[in-house]
Amino acid sequence: MSAAHEAHDLHHDTGHGIDAPHVSLREYATGFIASVVLTAIPFWLVMTGALGDKTLTALTIALFAVAQVIVHMIFFLHMNAKAEGGWNLLALIFTIIVIVIALTGSLWVMYHLNHNMMPQMTAHQADALP
Repeated sequence: MSAAHEAHDLHHDTGHGIDAPHVSLREYATGFIASVVLTAIPFWLVMTGALGDKTLTALTIALFAVAQVIVHMIFFLHMNAKAEGGWNLLALIFTIIVIVIALTGSLWVMYHLNHNMMPQMTAHQADALP
């Protein structure tokens, strides 16, 4: 093996037997531009009231937030199916599943507690209120 090949191998060796992600300035610039666009559009929607309906605006902003998270994970955290043998992606999927279960379970419990525990007012009781 030549000295150039050995230097190249030493340059890419992280000491853990796993190659570090090869990232270029172009990938960082793409991620930065995507992040700016995904921030500017919701800002513009709120400042101009372009969608009119507040609920629709809030849902649109939530979708842009999810897209922003995905952009950061791909371009800045370098998460993909190849990173660390796929364990990063597997851990992310597990985390998302746990969060979805916790959120839906909490909402389900709160809805049913509200529905089953709150006394129901009859029309006669409502008329008797001051």
